[in-house]
Amino acid sequence: MVECVVKLQVMPERSGPEEPSMSSSIYDLVKDRRVYSIEADRTVLEGARFMMEHNIGALPVLRSGELVGIFSERDIMNRVVAVGRMPGTTKISEVMTANPKAVHVEESMENCVYLMREFGFRHLPIVDGKELKGLVSSRDILLRYISQKEAEQRRMAG
Repeated sequence: MVECVVKLQVMPERSGPEEPSMSSSIYDLVKDRRVYSIEADRTVLEGARFMMEHNIGALPVLRSGELVGIFSERDIMNRVVAVGRMPGTTKISEVMTANPKAVHVEESMENCVYLMREFGFRHLPIVDGKELKGLVSSRDILLRYISQKEAEQRRMAG
């Protein structure tokens, strides 16, 4: 199983027909990124350190290679720190967001934006069958949208 969470990277802007549009598949946005994840039986402390080391804000959580949750910075604050739990003994499975909605690699960015807005998600796992292929954040999509708008303005000006 591939490990997953997409580290936000500002991708160099590409011009021409190969640049993914908002109607492109969501996987096009993250396919060149390393995929990170964490096992459900690891501790919150281990997860927090892993996220810090890789400069990421959320991790897909796996059990026996299958997606079972998402663990985020907000989970650490709201479900661990704010309620006085011990990060070194609390398991990620106890505080993660369980059974997250996931999207197929061919899902459009537009539909992902709809899901994120409708359900209040900041992150969506991307899967192909049961295989985790990536994680996209609302920030990833926003940066793509801004990049496309800027490129469009340059084309119109030039």
